[in-house]
Amino acid sequence: MNATNDPETSSVEAIVLAADRGACDPVALDAGTRCKALAPVAGVPMLERVLNALEASHRIRHVHLAGPPRDIVDAEPTLSLLLQGEHCYWHDSRSSPSASTVAALDEIERERAVLLTTADHALLDGAMIDEFLESAQARQLDFAVALVRYDTIMARFPDMRRTATRFADGAVCGCNLFAFLTPAGRELAGFWQRVENSRKKPWRVIAGTLGIRGVLRYLTGRLTLDEALDRLSSRLGVRIGAVMLERPEAAVDVDSAEDRQEVETLLASMHDR
Repeated sequence: MNATNDPETSSVEAIVLAADRGACDPVALDAGTRCKALAPVAGVPMLERVLNALEASHRIRHVHLAGPPRDIVDAEPTLSLLLQGEHCYWHDSRSSPSASTVAALDEIERERAVLLTTADHALLDGAMIDEFLESAQARQLDFAVALVRYDTIMARFPDMRRTATRFADGAVCGCNLFAFLTPAGRELAGFWQRVENSRKKPWRVIAGTLGIRGVLRYLTGRLTLDEALDRLSSRLGVRIGAVMLERPEAAVDVDSAEDRQEVETLLASMHDR
């Protein structure tokens, strides 16, 4: 992996969530692969695309794979060879994405900044990663999340279905890019785990953190993104910030067979330009 001139202060560890959430992942079934991460997009497994993006980044020091299961890794020559190197490590996945993240973070020195992404981020590239990390670190945040404005996505991909969170100052979509920039920032992984553990009523945890006034402002369309993040920061004791990325591709992941087909079509059109 590449690193900047002072790797001890500016390089970042990366965690890639690469395990399936269930035994019958629809993308894996559609692709005929043993797990979603290995489903090919335009002939290249999605996990390989993500690893190539991390390799192209100027910021990434080591990569930590949370999954796929070890028997799948051992059966894949490319993954097995990769894990024999000095810059990539495998970790057993846990019962949920948040639990896998917490377990992987526990294996990484606490002072290290950590980028978190997913194996289905088929359009990720090194420039996106560098832009996100440079902006987050320049703002001295504890935890950062990458977002793209919904209008930006619709302008580029009008037929693509994306889940948006609507605030008073506009709707945004997540990018499956997060950064734990300080030891304090790692507390957000524990908060995420509490939300996931409240499977039946996760909004109770979020509402309890935002506060009644924050929830009411959101429900009435008066809560801005910055206000929401400020409230979370204050109540959790962590400096949380959003990094707005301009490239809509940053918000595209592959959660269904239709997504996979759309991404392949998009890659073909980009290649033809």
